[in-house]
Amino acid sequence: MLPKNRPPTTPGEVLVEEFLKPLSMTQLTLAAKMRVPTQRVNALVHGRRGVTAETAILLSRALKTSPEFWMNLQVRCDLWEAQRKLAV
Repeated sequence: MLPKNRPPTTPGEVLVEEFLKPLSMTQLTLAAKMRVPTQRVNALVHGRRGVTAETAILLSRALKTSPEFWMNLQVRCDLWEAQRKLAV
């Protein structure tokens, strides 16, 4: 169920709070593990970029999760935004 009164937690927030901080991992280290530019991880963390299917796969490999985990976080955010836009 999507939250009604607040936006869902973004993939970037989950990445920082549930993975980077507990693992004492920097964005630079994660980007190197994913073999992507650091700016890609930074944009995700700061909400300037969403999770694509490719990014979901790379995150899942680097963090030992599933791609679906990351895609589901992104879909929740996308649906929430769409519902807000269509409610006007």
